[in-house]
Amino acid sequence: MSEAGIQIGVARTRSGAIAGPQRTAAPVVDEAAVHSALTEVMDPELPMLSVVDLGIIHRVDVGPASGNGLIRVEILPTFVGCPALELIKSSIAERLGAFGRPVEVSATFEVPWTSERISPAGRAALLAAGIAPPGAGAAGSIPGGLIDLEPRVPCPHCGSRRTTLENLFGPTQCRTIRYCADCRQPFESIKSV
Repeated sequence: MSEAGIQIGVARTRSGAIAGPQRTAAPVVDEAAVHSALTEVMDPELPMLSVVDLGIIHRVDVGPASGNGLIRVEILPTFVGCPALELIKSSIAERLGAFGRPVEVSATFEVPWTSERISPAGRAALLAAGIAPPGAGAAGSIPGGLIDLEPRVPCPHCGSRRTTLENLFGPTQCRTIRYCADCRQPFESIKSV
């Protein structure tokens, strides 16, 4: 390189046209950052819900960076034998691996998962996808003083409560197939657990 080329390079560097190696701060890894990242992990059977909205995140523990920095996540299976459990665990591990720390994801039955753990945003996402959220109907009395033993789950398409259970076993263990007598549409419903 000629002397003129060196001088041009020095001038560009001083003016900021050529930047040297940039140091970026390491991302902060704490429970809040992990929970935020988990909102991006979608349930494989209900892709409109994150694992956070589904309510399966039981415990998050972030080890100190001075140690091995292990990120531990415990999840609650929605049903025993859930076929998506291993896929959910690997999706969580993959997403949290972006923090550059070791990740351990395990399932626990320390407390049972219930459909009440689904967040309000998750319930709205289910409804928008044409799936009746759990707990939308309740067993009890119906107009005319009759006792209704089957919950009247409102149709996610038209809102009618004139729905019937068509199949207790839907595409997954946590869903049923229902039918609306008013709009004549079949729809899925999340089981109340």
